[in-house]
This record gives sequence, C-alpha cells and structure tokens, in this order.
Amino acid sequence: MQDTAGTWLMTVLTSSPLLIALMQTAAALPVVILGLLAGATADIYDRRRLLIFWQAWMLTAVAILSVLTFFDIISPWILLILTFLLNIGAAMNSPAWQAIVPEVIPRAQLPDAVSLNSAGFNLARALGPALGGLAIVLYARATTGAANVFLLNSLSFVGVIWVLYRWQRHPLFKSALPAERIRGSVRSGIRYLRYAPMLQAAFVRTILFTLFVSAVWALLAIVAKRDLHQGAMGYGILNS
Repeated sequence: MQDTAGTWLMTVLTSSPLLIALMQTAAALPVVILGLLAGATADIYDRRRLLIFWQAWMLTAVAILSVLTFFDIISPWILLILTFLLNIGAAMNSPAWQAIVPEVIPRAQLPDAVSLNSAGFNLARALGPALGGLAIVLYARATTGAANVFLLNSLSFVGVIWVLYRWQRHPLFKSALPAERIRGSVRSGIRYLRYAPMLQAAFVRTILFTLFVSAVWALLAIVAKRDLHQGAMGYGILNS
C-alpha cells in the first residue's frame, strides 16, 4: 500500500518519468548498499533492540511523510528523500527480522513458520497495491488518500514496536567470546557465499530477475497513467 500510494503521489506531483522511476530506486537502493551491513549488525548487536530502533526509524520517516502530505507541503524531492529514509530502515531491519524466527518458533515448526511467513509476504504484495489504490480513490484528492495510507502505515509500526518491547528474548546461542567486528562479519558473509553453490545459484537468479523486473516496477505508473489512462485504482490493480 505504501509503495503504491507513494509512486502514484509522485505522478500527481510531477510528470517527469525520471522522478517517477526514481521512486523504485529510492525503494531498492538501500537494500543494495546496506544489505551486508544490515546482516553484520544483526549478527553482532542485540536483535530486539536493533529491531525496535529501526521500526522507530521507519515510523518517524513515514509519519513525517504523512503530515507533510496532509498539509500539502510535499514535493517530489521530499517524497523521494523520505521514501529513501523509510527504506533504509526496511533494509537494516530485514536481516534481524528474519533471524529472530528460530528464536520465537520451536525447531520442529520452523519449516511451516518460514512457509507461512513467505505466504503472508506474498499475499500482502498481491493485495496491498490494490488496497493502496482503493484508499486513494476514496478521497476527492489523491494527496489526502496517500496521506491516509502513510498514516495507516505509521500506525502499523506502533503495534510492532509494542510487541518487540514486550518480547522477553532468550538467544539460542550465547558466546563467551567478544563480539565480532563489522568488517570481519561482512567478510565472513562474502566468504560463505563464495563456497556455497546452492546459495550462489539463488543469488544469481535473484540478481537476474530483479535487474529486469525493476523496469516494470519503475515505469508501470507512467504506463498506467499515460498509455492506459488509468487512475490510482487501475494502477494498484496492475501492480497487484
């Protein structure tokens, strides 16, 4: 919903294909440049505190975006910057989020939990864009609809922070050795990839898929508006 509302809001603010396509860059670039750092911090620091910090970071970014959009102080560059900041939080949050699954689920249920987690993610990706488009068309002005989507997103982080705050974490492993350094952890991750053929295969497939499909994500809003003459709802359905 956030991605759909943000990208469609950009089409309302500007007709520049470059600025509209940059929304995809703002969403994806943090993962590319911070992925290794995010994995290292998830290994070194307390994951509960790390998750609370990055959830609060994302809450702050999207709350500011919501307020600025409500008051029509939003501009293409402000939207891009806040989207980039939001996705910095998402990139840094993701490895720690995935790594806590074995800590909250009994080992015997882990395969089912991973499958359920993936199913929930994919269901959200299928329904979210259409719901985001619907939330925008419910209002006379697209900016008001987008602002409400941003507000809803910011409220969702409050619930996650509350659950993490109440979580009594018991790490599966506790080493008596001093914590690993960031650089050493990054090098260990790269070395692991170098000698793991199955992981390399998944890595190559992900790169190839993302490289080409990013063009669809970046330009779909322009195609929907200019060529197919669709509104926010049509764009959301196409995204779904």
